Amino acid sequence: MKKYYCALLFVFFLEGIYSQPPDKIFQYIKNFSHFAVIEMYKYKVPASITMAQAIIESGAGTSELAINANNHFGIKCHADWEGMNYIQNDDETTECFRKYFSIEESFNDHSLFIISRPRYKDLFNLPIYDYKAWCYGLKDCGYATQKEYPEKLIYIIEKYELYKIDHLWIYDSEEEALSMLQIQLKRMNKKG
Repeated sequence: MKKYYCALLFVFFLEGIYSQPPDKIFQYIKNFSHFAVIEMYKYKVPASITMAQAIIESGAGTSELAINANNHFGIKCHADWEGMNYIQNDDETTECFRKYFSIEESFNDHSLFIISRPRYKDLFNLPIYDYKAWCYGLKDCGYATQKEYPEKLIYIIEKYELYKIDHLWIYDSEEEALSMLQIQLKRMNKKG
């Protein structure tokens, strides 16, 4: 009984990650997953990981940071940031977050952030299809401070079948993959 109760609490906790109904999440995926696929082809960051992080970090595009700064990943300024910034309370008051001209720029900077930091280099030894290893790897590398971060990512990836977009990696070109993505999104939309 205790295990069942804990599992049930965990599911409710995960559902509370964002306050958007599933159709809004599907719409977010439909609108922005092509950016994740493009980044996967450029930098080898699994598209499922990118999308799950964007959904969680931006509340599927509804967070203050996403709306006012086009920041869909909660990336803070850090010392090397030379772009625009947006001040918002987070772990501390008046923290500096990166601000972007577009959502596409946010997705691109997320990839650049991961590939340019030595602490994430071991992630690129993992298979691009192994989203679970990537989720736990991100936590181990220090991407998020939340203890349950890997489980949240996995939950989102599995609930919305985001692992399917990682398999677009098999195509010879980004253009072919994006064409197949449109077919997948139509199928997802019919299911959702």
